[in-house]
Parts: sequence; structure tokens; C-alpha cells
Amino acid sequence: MAYFSIFGDSFPVNEVTQLLGIEPSESYSIGDVIVGPKNDNLISSIIHYRKESSWELSSDYQESYDINDQLYYLLDALESKVVELNKIRDEYNVSFKFMVVIKIENNEKPAMYLHHRFISFAYSINADVDFDLYIYS
Repeated sequence: MAYFSIFGDSFPVNEVTQLLGIEPSESYSIGDVIVGPKNDNLISSIIHYRKESSWELSSDYQESYDINDQLYYLLDALESKVVELNKIRDEYNVSFKFMVVIKIENNEKPAMYLHHRFISFAYSINADVDFDLYIYS
């Protein structure tokens, strides 16, 4: 899975959606209640709140042997939005991040490299890139 995240203290996530013309996979605002999965074995009266606002576009989990399959999904949606993204970053004082999440099962590892197309785009919007790696067997 790969996802692109716009995050910061407080910004209007609905306006970001309108400016980009893209529906996010997930979004939330600072102060929203965090709703976790239902667990009948856990009884808690503590309410947790979001500490930042976020707008995310995700490829969702897919079986793949090359991380660029998921990154190109994001690039195809976002690459033409450089002007809008930079305006959003400057106007709302937010940060951008690409996250690549890799789950390895049966020792089957995907190709992990970044094409120039992706590097150029990430640089043009001043985005960070993070990797999460989970090895199950």
C-alpha cells in the first residue's frame, strides 16, 4: 500500500478536497473523536481526539512485487496538481508525506526503488517519503 498525506495543525479538509478535485480515502480534522474498531473485551470510558488534521489518498493494500505500482496510482491522481498542492502547503502551513507500507509474507519481497518521475514530483511539492516494513514470515 502507498498513501499520500497532507497533514498539519488545522486546515479545512473539505476545501482541500475542492481545490484538488479528488475525494480523499480518509480525512479528519483536529479535535475529531478517534473511533477505533469495536472490541467487546475492552471497556474504556476514555475518549481520544485527533491531534492534527489530515487528508489522505491511498492505494489500499494490493498484492504486488513492485512498490511503484502503488506509487503510480498516486502519481496519476496528483501529478497534475503541483500548483494546487504548493498553494495548499503555503496557505495552510501543512506538510506532505508519501508512505509506502510493505507487508512481506513467505519471504516474497517486492522491488523497492523510486523512479525519477516519483522523485521529481515529490521534490516539486517538498514531500517526505517514509517506508513501513512488516515481515510476517
